[in-house]
Amino acid sequence: MKARPRLLFLITEDWYFWSHRLDLARAARDAGFDVMIATRVTSHGEQIRKEGFKLLPLTLLRRNRNPARELRAIMQLVQLYRRERPYIVHHVAIKPILYGSFAAWIARIPVVINAFAGLGYAFTDRSHRSACLQFGVRLGLKTALCLNHSLALFQNSEDRDRLVQEGIVVSSRSRIIPGSGVDVERFSPCEETEGVPVIMLASRMLWDKGVGEFVEASRRLKQRAVQARFVLVGRCDEDNPAAIERHQLQQWVHEGVIEWWEHRDDMPVVLASATVVTLPSYREGLPKVLLEAAACGKPIVAADVPGCREVVRHHVNGLLVPPKNPAALAEAIGFLLGHPAQRAAMGVATREIAVQEYSVPKVAGQMLGLYRELLGQNWG
Repeated sequence: MKARPRLLFLITEDWYFWSHRLDLARAARDAGFDVMIATRVTSHGEQIRKEGFKLLPLTLLRRNRNPARELRAIMQLVQLYRRERPYIVHHVAIKPILYGSFAAWIARIPVVINAFAGLGYAFTDRSHRSACLQFGVRLGLKTALCLNHSLALFQNSEDRDRLVQEGIVVSSRSRIIPGSGVDVERFSPCEETEGVPVIMLASRMLWDKGVGEFVEASRRLKQRAVQARFVLVGRCDEDNPAAIERHQLQQWVHEGVIEWWEHRDDMPVVLASATVVTLPSYREGLPKVLLEAAACGKPIVAADVPGCREVVRHHVNGLLVPPKNPAALAEAIGFLLGHPAQRAAMGVATREIAVQEYSVPKVAGQMLGLYRELLGQNWG
């Protein structure tokens, strides 16, 4: 009997795997792969095990500047890779790419996929304090991606083209696959709720997600006596350098400028309550919340940046606005609030885009095809 190919995902946090890569892991399992998840376990360990995946807890932390601990984290991965002997390792996001690529090279892993989930803080922050970090990350990535003849995977062409132009990625060793898709059965359209409209931003509470611009847009519209509720949904992410502190969020709530629903597991219900979904982010890979909003038939206002403009087509299924521009964001939200017919038409269009381009079977099928290609075998 032919052995099942062993596939290992390396992801920083178990909650991120659960929200962003679960559908892909399920598809791989159902296609005959033996799936393992290496991650820091904080909240979803039991759920991952119940799915039938082998869970490999890690102690590496995302926010770590100690060289000795960085080296220990890499050696922990070397030991894990040698013990578990995966045929394919799928690294997700920059730190797993850096650590995992060196570990896979030492452990002689046959197939390495390095998946960029956006370019992250090291590429988006332009302050002087991050200059050294950016230089180090670029140098580390260029070195790591040369090891193992690994394949670099991107969610949009703009991220790929930028790293190719900077000499970090070789174009011939790269592919574009739009994330893991969206479950268009679980996220489905419903009638717009009656009452005061809800304008929603659902993401981690980070400055570079455009949360500050969303708050300022809310202030502007409230000053114009626009009747709407402005709702933030998402967790604090203290390990991220761009994190917004909890007391700041609570201060905005106390002022009455926004509501904060914190983290929610019932996103189909949450999105169903939204009139308009926004994401004024500074840069994205392919924002899953916009795919979910699209599947729910919601009109979208997003920043005109890589990732967001993959999903939002201006004046078709939503509106694109300049990044870091709360005035333009407020105008776009105000326009949609004042034009219900356009909202409805955009809702129909955005659902169609989600179903035709981003459904889980379509996107996961592309990823499984890549796995099979790299295995050099025909698994069905």
